[in-house]
Amino acid sequence: MSLDSLSHVAVTWARMVSLFLLVAFLSGCASMQAPSNAVANAKLTPPTRVTRDLLRLPEPKGKVVAAVYGFRDQTGQYKPAPDSSFSTTVTQGAASMLVKALKDSGWFTPVERENLQNLLTERKIVRALETPQDKNPTINLPALVPATILIEGGIVAYETNVRTGGAGARYLGVGAKTQYRVDQVTVTLRTVDIRSGQILNSVSTTKTIYSYELSTGVFRFVNFKELLELEAGYTRNEPSQLCVKEAIEAGVAHLIVQGLQDKVWALKNDADWRSPVLQAYLKESSEYLSQLEDAPAVEAEPERMVGN
Repeated sequence: MSLDSLSHVAVTWARMVSLFLLVAFLSGCASMQAPSNAVANAKLTPPTRVTRDLLRLPEPKGKVVAAVYGFRDQTGQYKPAPDSSFSTTVTQGAASMLVKALKDSGWFTPVERENLQNLLTERKIVRALETPQDKNPTINLPALVPATILIEGGIVAYETNVRTGGAGARYLGVGAKTQYRVDQVTVTLRTVDIRSGQILNSVSTTKTIYSYELSTGVFRFVNFKELLELEAGYTRNEPSQLCVKEAIEAGVAHLIVQGLQDKVWALKNDADWRSPVLQAYLKESSEYLSQLEDAPAVEAEPERMVGN
């Protein structure tokens, strides 16, 4: 075998080994997180960090009866996809998320108000079953429980592409790149006294929504008329409904802490004021107030003497 033939065989084997290692590397990148099965069992919605905080809140002196009539999407945002002209960007079931957050906190007793008409209709049906001849009615309906406070608010903002960025490199047809995008959702909550209509507390919370993409690829000629093309990638998008849920839960937690500070409600045990959960939200509120103590955005002009 001639020297040229040996050189050609060596180069061919070197290319094959390099391609094998490259394919193994790309396969490893693509399998960093295996895709879920096409068929999977339903499971409970995963808790957020704030969900755990709500469940660890100290006990109240007495639960507050709260009513939620609605928690609307006030953003007016729709999905940009061509076939999604009537599909909103954020969830339309935020009221249900709010009721669950109030229930999970252990500080409120939510009463049904969002679909109140359905409840009243069922009560009318029960009363219609009773005839005037019945001396002892089979079903005695108690009065509906009135609420002490109203929980109002909504999803007030959804901003896309708050921050975007990425990096990439390619050499001789082999490269990799990464991109990210940050969106932002904002919700507001307020508690209203039903007797006077006075707004007791109000809070606004914001949650960022991260989207991340990593991709690698090869596009090069390995031999005469032999083109190699390989692609692998990984994408992760935070579910927007879970981000809305976390923002609502954070708002409920801050409302509870603000109510304790303003003595709207009280703890069952005063010593629980030093609990780590309450102190964490107090620290966050104090940091927010400290930002407001900075220099004003517009400096006041010196006062002028009248007549000058």
